[in-house]
Amino acid sequence: MLAYPITLEPDDNGTLLVTCPLLPIVVTFGANEADARRHAADAIETALASMIADGETIPRPPAEAKGYVRLPVLTALKVELYWALQDANITRAELQRRLGWKRESVDRLVRLDHGSRLEKLEAAFAALGRELSLDVRAAA
Repeated sequence: MLAYPITLEPDDNGTLLVTCPLLPIVVTFGANEADARRHAADAIETALASMIADGETIPRPPAEAKGYVRLPVLTALKVELYWALQDANITRAELQRRLGWKRESVDRLVRLDHGSRLEKLEAAFAALGRELSLDVRAAA
């Protein structure tokens, strides 16, 4: 699971100010802790989408601990694919050649606003010599 640390601080208007130390561009708020965490997840996803679009390096969060916001599984897979491409020093154009797909299909794999199919993501990871595994556990 992909999760980023956040800080919640009381704001001067009765809301909670939310920041993410690893992603300084993330600043949002919430009426209460649950609301603040929802806004934080949305803000983190927006920041990550922008960073991917701009080809920026996305910081990897440390192991999950208290005070973290978990991101949706599909978002986590897409960010992991983005990291795998960077780790392998492979461009999306090279991934396109390896998969034999259209460029648009490959670009959608790392677009966080696109609902990619799991089979497509698995194929992309396989083309990079990686495989997915699934871990289902009781909620914390």
